[in-house]
Amino acid sequence: MTSGHDAGAELHAVPAAATGGRLLVETLTGHGVDTVFGIPGIDNLEIFRHLGESGIRHITPRHEQGAGYAAYGYARVTGRPGVVLTTAGPGLLNAAAAAGQAYSDSVPVLFLSAGPPRGQEPGDGLLHEVKDQTGAMNAICAWSERADGPGMLKELLGKAFREFRTCRPRPAHVEIPADVLADVVADVLATEAAWAGPGENPPAGGGERAPAEELSGPGGIEHAARLLAGARRPVVIAGGGARAASAAVTCLAEETGAPVITTANGKGVIDEDHRNALGAALHLESARDFLRRADVVIAVGTELSDTDTWSGPLALTGDVIRVDIDPGQSHRNAVAACALTGDADAVLRRVLAALGSVPDRAGASGAYLREIAGVRARIEAEHAGLGAPWAGLIDAMRAAMPPEAVLTSDSSMVCHYGAIKGFRVPAPDSFLHPTGFGTLGFALPAAIGALAGRPERPVVALTGDGGLQFTVNELATAVMLGKPLPVVIVDNGGYGSVRREQARLGVAPLGTDLPSPDFAALAAAYGAHGVAAGSPGSVAAEISAALERPGPTLITIPEHSLTTPEGCDE
Repeated sequence: MTSGHDAGAELHAVPAAATGGRLLVETLTGHGVDTVFGIPGIDNLEIFRHLGESGIRHITPRHEQGAGYAAYGYARVTGRPGVVLTTAGPGLLNAAAAAGQAYSDSVPVLFLSAGPPRGQEPGDGLLHEVKDQTGAMNAICAWSERADGPGMLKELLGKAFREFRTCRPRPAHVEIPADVLADVVADVLATEAAWAGPGENPPAGGGERAPAEELSGPGGIEHAARLLAGARRPVVIAGGGARAASAAVTCLAEETGAPVITTANGKGVIDEDHRNALGAALHLESARDFLRRADVVIAVGTELSDTDTWSGPLALTGDVIRVDIDPGQSHRNAVAACALTGDADAVLRRVLAALGSVPDRAGASGAYLREIAGVRARIEAEHAGLGAPWAGLIDAMRAAMPPEAVLTSDSSMVCHYGAIKGFRVPAPDSFLHPTGFGTLGFALPAAIGALAGRPERPVVALTGDGGLQFTVNELATAVMLGKPLPVVIVDNGGYGSVRREQARLGVAPLGTDLPSPDFAALAAAYGAHGVAAGSPGSVAAEISAALERPGPTLITIPEHSLTTPEGCDE
């Protein structure tokens, strides 16, 4: 099989005409794209003809699902859209699970696929034919459209990057017919102003931001400020939509005395060692009970969804202030007394300015501030009970990893019950977890994307034996990347979370007890390093060593060994 790199080298011998493929690549360059994840195929080679000479780095995963998760990881740590290139049909549909996760978590990922030539109808029997692949992706992404000409291609790319900046950042898909990619567009350039060349548009991370608008609630910003000024028991809930507003959230907490509870995707919006931080604790009853007694709750960039609380809507009795870029979230899952729509950072800064002008502010009472310390202790005690089997490992991993390190997570028990609350982070986008959609196989490819986007930051992946095997083939990608990447695997012999749920419901175990491969031998087969650990302490030592070693290292610990006393490694 010819690699994408070698194929690109062969194709570069062909003169670089002004084709749709070149238009696409130069438009991506104009939007500041520096990295794409994808697999070359027979119908998207006109993109790869121009990609190698563009300055855009191309990373080849071993499956398009891995490309999507890597683009997600890249987007999270860089703040810039991730880009995925696929073939039509199976290539695109392989990436659909990753698109679903990006949609759920509001992460900007652009999926670009080839499509059947113009004039072809479903049923003609073309290679990679799908009845309606644009429609299929439209059911998963924010939108999915087909570019039936070069002008429309440029327009749709512009729309995607503009909405990534100014709207709720969810994935988009653009299908480009194979003949549009191959056709020379010189005649079109003479009559269409759509392609003015690279540089016409602002870079992916720059340009205009969503306006701070007051779309509902009497008085808007001023009403929110008055509610906060009169609050004696305020609480902030920060979700993934608050990640770019970390400083403003922290300032608001300090100004009002409000503690901050985050969702999993909001972890690190406030430093989790800050005196006002209660951590990612919405799923804990002690945190939910505390919220029931708040007189004002300001929810920033969060759906307040069941996947955050693990138990249905919050029972909030006080006034609720919603801050969200998506107006559709204003009253969903909790009716707002005041709903502010816009960029979270801009909105909160205006609220803070208005708060400073309110006379005779009540402020959080001294008794309330003392109560918060007790609430924190109850939250930590509840988490200690829920996450006890994994606590030693999570603490050992935190101690072994530099403060600025990124941990990628998975839909595995060690992550749900151990890491979401227990792994403390000082800043947003330091903990990447597939919430909501809840995919498996996320941790390894997301770590690859994070390393590609921020190679100066240490990255560690945490997963289970079941989760890893959804995307274990991406070890080959990590080997080619050549960056240190510890991958910690907690092996519970199958699908432990489902097995536990079967037991709870009285369902006989079926399909959940699975033998694990020799992960160290598997790593060696890919050209990676693999070790077995017998205790949390030995996992920490192996992480430290792996962070100094080029390429990925699989570190496997059996779940029953998590409570092994130090010095008694099996």
